[in-house]
Amino acid sequence: MSEEIAKTDADHVQDTLTQLKEMRHYSKNNVEALSSAWMLFEGELSGLKRTEQIGELMDRQGQLHDALEGMIADLEDVLEKMQPEPEE
Repeated sequence: MSEEIAKTDADHVQDTLTQLKEMRHYSKNNVEALSSAWMLFEGELSGLKRTEQIGELMDRQGQLHDALEGMIADLEDVLEKMQPEPEE
């Protein structure tokens, strides 16, 4: 049997940071996809009158993306402070 190595607090922060960065990537793609849909409903499909609803989704997804950016920056600072001081 292999021994499991217990994760440190820094390991847990790094794992969370990695997951948030992946979520940010998908969030950005979602914002771009919703922007394309909004443009379609603003133009060619304007008769369906759904532009405002798609715009609201785009805004919410943008808010999530911004929140992820903030949390990533915060956790990067936390992780940096968790690193041991370099030995001289």
